[in-house]
Amino acid sequence: MKRIRKIRVLNISQISPNMKRITFSSNDLNDFPENENGGYIKFLFSKNLSHNKDSVVRPYTIRKFRKKNLELDVDFAHHSGNQGYATKWASQTRIGDEILISGPGLKQKINVNSEWFFFVGDMTALPAISAYLEELPKSSIGFSVIEILSKNDQINLKKPKNIKIKWVVKSNQNEDSNLLDTVRELKWLDGNPYIWVACEFSKMKSLRDFFQKEKKINKKEMYISSYWKSGLNEEEHKVIKKIDALEWVG
Repeated sequence: MKRIRKIRVLNISQISPNMKRITFSSNDLNDFPENENGGYIKFLFSKNLSHNKDSVVRPYTIRKFRKKNLELDVDFAHHSGNQGYATKWASQTRIGDEILISGPGLKQKINVNSEWFFFVGDMTALPAISAYLEELPKSSIGFSVIEILSKNDQINLKKPKNIKIKWVVKSNQNEDSNLLDTVRELKWLDGNPYIWVACEFSKMKSLRDFFQKEKKINKKEMYISSYWKSGLNEEEHKVIKKIDALEWVG
């Protein structure tokens, strides 16, 4: 079982209209491993802070951990409509508030020796994409297509010079095809890419079909995951995600 840590809100900053960065600090982070940026921790939402029994668990990306200062950055994307535990907590929390976490979980390893890279995601995946782009070799080439909720959600990303960023503003009228259409329109590069995709469940499936069936990408050269599903809470999403993973062949 992963160690449970109690962390405290140190700072809160709005990095775009629909993305909030919360910095945590705690002596409980003194044995937190380094080099886990882009991996994840799980927040344990419970009425009683001193007990994690029957907690509601929500995974979030480790945006950055600064070992020297024992500071942990986590970015929270805004979700419209019915807000879940994590989104409500992030919107209401104040400096000094405490919460329990577990982890980190197993970090997804990227094949940095790939000939080029293709990252696709929505705002829930932006923290992970940001972290991975920072770690790529400077000579890396490729694309990153990121769906955002408004034009003002574009942020400066530290990345290799030849990784091109394409921002896609989510369309409420045609929300399923906008992201996929943008991916399809990009000119495919020569050589074997590494594909990284994380977004809403139905969009993930469409993108997976495109990369696997149309572009014939080997399953081993892809990381494709749904981070959420429209209309479902995390527990319901986990059920369909598990079924889908068992059915996915490639």
